[in-house]
Amino acid sequence: MEKTVLKIGELAARSGLTVRALHHYDDIGLLTPSARADSGYRLYNRDDVERLHKIQALRKFGMSLADIATFLASPDAQFADIVSQQIAALDQQIKQATTLREQLSQLQRQMPSDDKPALEDWLGALEHMRLYEQYFTPEELRRLPFWQQSARRNATWRTMVAEVHSLMARGVSTDSEQASQLSQRWMETLEHDTATNPAFAHRMTLMLQQEQSEGRRSPVTEEMRQYIGAAFNARKMALYAKYLDEDEMRYLRANSRKYADEWILLFIKVHQQMEQGVPPEHASSQRLAQEWMALFHARAGNNPETQAKIRHAHESEPELLKGTWVSPAVLDYVRQAVAACEQA
Repeated sequence: MEKTVLKIGELAARSGLTVRALHHYDDIGLLTPSARADSGYRLYNRDDVERLHKIQALRKFGMSLADIATFLASPDAQFADIVSQQIAALDQQIKQATTLREQLSQLQRQMPSDDKPALEDWLGALEHMRLYEQYFTPEELRRLPFWQQSARRNATWRTMVAEVHSLMARGVSTDSEQASQLSQRWMETLEHDTATNPAFAHRMTLMLQQEQSEGRRSPVTEEMRQYIGAAFNARKMALYAKYLDEDEMRYLRANSRKYADEWILLFIKVHQQMEQGVPPEHASSQRLAQEWMALFHARAGNNPETQAKIRHAHESEPELLKGTWVSPAVLDYVRQAVAACEQA
């Protein structure tokens, strides 16, 4: 007789997932078993397995667990539409590969002759080949919007780069409203174009730094990055100032950017932990939470009242998180991990 339900261990073995991952899916309401045995074991039926199949398929398309939950909860969601989107993405990749082949063929035709390839020809080929492929796997490139060449996206970045050049050339302060608004737009666009993945953003920065260290021109210079960073930080400080007193702000300003490298590496580790479906209660998640709190105390100080004000600011000012690669879901994950630490 055909089996109608599976225990969690059986489903894990058949699906290639861990029991821990299935527990996490249940905890966040993404995949709740339809029944439980008298002994308490989770039991999964055909509909549950069908839902898991969709979850796994959507994960392979690069969707986060939160986005998958939103998609599957929508009464209008059509799984076939996701398949169509994936086909469209593959068509776009084929188009890009064709474009690249044409560029390389043109370079090959020109090399034996006296006609030197134009600089734009070289840059077009290098942009697709050497830069990105040094830092990203083929699978990651499929998820990275920067790799998917878009005329509109390129125009947006060219416009922003020109605006930064103009502000810097005119000596406009990073505290100005112009610099503030541009920095917010810049960081939100960068967050989007790196697929809201802090690891991608970090590698993009390393890629630019390597190019500059090797003497190659880059449209985004280190000076521009510093200018945007200072303006973005000033904008955040102005929002915090609505909630903190002068002494608290003085301390925050002095320490807000001191641990920037440590923060981005921690963001990467937390993001990877969440992507892998590791529960916040897990020992590894608790260690990350402890690291998070240590950096938070170094940035905000050890006064519980000040820390509470900063948390309140994050809840009241959604813009504080925009362009930072830290979503409310990340903060909630860290809070759960911190709570698990305190209970341990």
